[in-house]
Amino acid sequence: MRLARKPGADARLVSILDECGFDRAVVCAGGTIDLDRLSRQLILGGHVETDADNDSVLATCAASAGRLVPFYFANPHRPVQAYKDRAAEFRGLEISPAVHGVGLTDPRVAELVGVAAEFGHPVYAVCLDRPGAGVADLVSLARQHPAVSFVLGHSGIGNIDFYALTLITDEANIVLETSGGYACVADAAVSRLGAERVVFGSEFPLQHPTVELAKFAALRLPDEQWRQIAWDNAHRLLGEEPR
Repeated sequence: MRLARKPGADARLVSILDECGFDRAVVCAGGTIDLDRLSRQLILGGHVETDADNDSVLATCAASAGRLVPFYFANPHRPVQAYKDRAAEFRGLEISPAVHGVGLTDPRVAELVGVAAEFGHPVYAVCLDRPGAGVADLVSLARQHPAVSFVLGHSGIGNIDFYALTLITDEANIVLETSGGYACVADAAVSRLGAERVVFGSEFPLQHPTVELAKFAALRLPDEQWRQIAWDNAHRLLGEEPR
């Protein structure tokens, strides 16, 4: 889930947890880029050098009595020390080629992942159909850092990226986060990767969590598989024992 730079966003985030029956959620900054500009960059390229509001994320999570877990949204245009100085305050790292325009093959990203490895952070990334930012590039990055857990966001690239599943099948340190993708991709991910390598996500507030919950309800997975996807796997990524 994301926390946007808007008045009342923190209260709305907590109310959505209650409305949807969520006990806990990972939170990363939102609103770093205007959505019209982001959609244009997805098609035409480009980037911003804007810093995410990591401070608001940290403050909101700190006030949540453990329900909200903060991730650091890195800006590769800044020195890696900016992340390293604050890494102990966060539980994971996000890198976004779509926002900051820095590919996964860039040495600056490798430096950020090196810090993530030092602090035991999982790394969340959304790939693009663009040189240096594709799923194959994430696979290469994951192979260079086998001790780091990577999360491929939004079911790969587009709504129906079965090829992403093929690319990551043999990469045990990459799990798939399912927001945005079609139900058929989520179903195939459970079948091909195993439920232990699939994690539920909502991309709230861009997507209401009930939409993503409905996708899994339609799959009618066994209770044990759903528990892994909705609860156990996230705790494992965070280095916690599921309760």
